[in-house]
Amino acid sequence: ASGSKYSFLGSMRGAAQLISYEVSQSLSIVGVLITAQTLSLTGIVHAQRGMWFFIPQLAGFLVFLVASFAETNRAPFDLIEADAELVAGYFTEYGGTPFVAYLFAEYANMIVVSGMAVTIFFGGWLLPFGLHPPGWVDPFVVLAKILLVFTFFVWIRATLPRLRYDQLMSFGWKILLPLATLNLLVTSIVVVS
Repeated sequence: ASGSKYSFLGSMRGAAQLISYEVSQSLSIVGVLITAQTLSLTGIVHAQRGMWFFIPQLAGFLVFLVASFAETNRAPFDLIEADAELVAGYFTEYGGTPFVAYLFAEYANMIVVSGMAVTIFFGGWLLPFGLHPPGWVDPFVVLAKILLVFTFFVWIRATLPRLRYDQLMSFGWKILLPLATLNLLVTSIVVVS
């Protein structure tokens, strides 16, 4: 809307990145749905009583994690706001309150994705080793797990370098999508047999 070429390029990169990684992330979630044999989030958590799904669905979890980094524009997938090339991307024309609102939305997105990971792969409110605390502890267990996943997101941003745009797109279509499809195929065969 601002007419800036930097904002336009950042937006185009963002759209291409979201399309590329959304497919892989969705396929990794479908693998969990097949394993749990339910669409209910509560049912998915209850299906993890014996073992959290990040163990039998390790490939799906890794695909979900990498796609989540891309979906939330975290390093090394933060090409939308590549400082050296795009002068902060679509943030270029914003300052003050709108800029803070965009940053807040990015961190809120990370919290939502962390909550999804906790529910789908880390047993939600369930504790490991069959521990059964009183019911009032469950929200604290979920919040602690979300905080751990969120901390991992922040830690990775400080650790990994940024990828080039062609590497990012190639990784999404040539590595992540086939891995997600293979995970879905193997999960389907194991559950049916």
